[in-house]
Formats: sequence, structure tokens, C-alpha cells
Amino acid sequence: MNLIVDKIVTGPFQENCFIVWNENQNEAILIDPGDEHQLIIDQIEEKNLTPIAILNTHAHLDHIGAVSKLKETYNIPFYIHKEERVILDSYESSCEMFGLPIKKKPKVDKWLDSEKKLKLGGFSIIIINTPGHTPGGICYEIENHIFVGDTLFLGSVGRTDLPGGNWDTLQKSLIHLINIVDHDKTIHSGHGNDTKLNHELISNPFLISLKYKA
Repeated sequence: MNLIVDKIVTGPFQENCFIVWNENQNEAILIDPGDEHQLIIDQIEEKNLTPIAILNTHAHLDHIGAVSKLKETYNIPFYIHKEERVILDSYESSCEMFGLPIKKKPKVDKWLDSEKKLKLGGFSIIIINTPGHTPGGICYEIENHIFVGDTLFLGSVGRTDLPGGNWDTLQKSLIHLINIVDHDKTIHSGHGNDTKLNHELISNPFLISLKYKA
């Protein structure tokens, strides 16, 4: 499969939504559609893609704002880890806290639990549990691409001072990532630019301190 990853930066938090598709087919997976649903729809229509699912790494408001509209538009299922329920349930109050318009809380079609793999259409997806930024944070590995949400960034890692965050848990998740994934695969973060683990292990101060524990 010749995988193509399109990034759309959305909303006031400049969150990265990813459209993942195979150039030999028109099926697409949407990862973390955070806001500006029409911008995402326009990109999908321009490339004549057919979305088949929405996968979220976690349920913070800046990652789920466009989910309901995209579910309604394309009649597709929404996947997220079951430990994100408490974060998802606080969506409306989180919008109020940040002074943002309150949108419809998305209905989850599939609560992920202990699954290690997903097969959706022509996509084979590996699920990596990485709690810490949130209780049910997960990463999705698809071929040479890893979608990490807010677990890891270029030069930094996810914050743990929000409700449900835990620094010790995040450190364990980062060590787990270091140990199990190919360091040369592309890391797509929820904000900012792409990176690779082999770069982060020599430049990211958080990972430099952890690599000796891995």
C-alpha cells in the first residue's frame, strides 16, 4: 500500500487532523478531526475520498470538535479508547472553560479496550496504549507512520497537568514507545511538525533522559 498522509491544521489550538489514504484506492481514515469540519470535508471532496472511520488518540476538546459533523456527513464510526469516557463527558464544560462554542459531543461507536490491531477496509492498524497525557491515550501505527496525538512532540512531550494526566504514567508510555516501534518511522503529533524517534532520542530533553531507562 502506498500510504498518503494529509495534515490539516484546525481550530484555535492549531491541532493537526490527519487524512490517511491509499493512492490506489479512495478509502480514507480520519485521525483526530479537532475543528473546522468544513475545511476537512473540502479536502476530502477535492481528492474524491471516501472516509470509512474516525480514529481518535484521545478526547480533549481540540481533538474532537469536528467528529460529530463528520460522522453525520459520511455516516462513519468513531473509535476511541474506553478510558477516555471521563474526558469525553467533560467536553461541554471544557468548551465553557476555554470560552469556545459548545458543539455536539460525539457519540462513540466503538470503545477500544485491549485490542492490539484493527482492520478497517484496506488498512491494517496497530494500536499502542500510551496513557499519561490522558487516561486512555493511544497511538495508531499504520505502515511507516505513527500517529501519537499529544503523547510526543518535536522537542517535547504531552502535558500532564490537565485532569486525567499523570507524569509517571506518561514516562512509562514513552519508554514503551521507544522499545517497540521502529525509530525511523514518521511520528505525526497532534500539534506542530512531524518527527522521528531517532531524532527525538538525541534532541528531545525528555526522551534523552528516558532512553537510558528503556
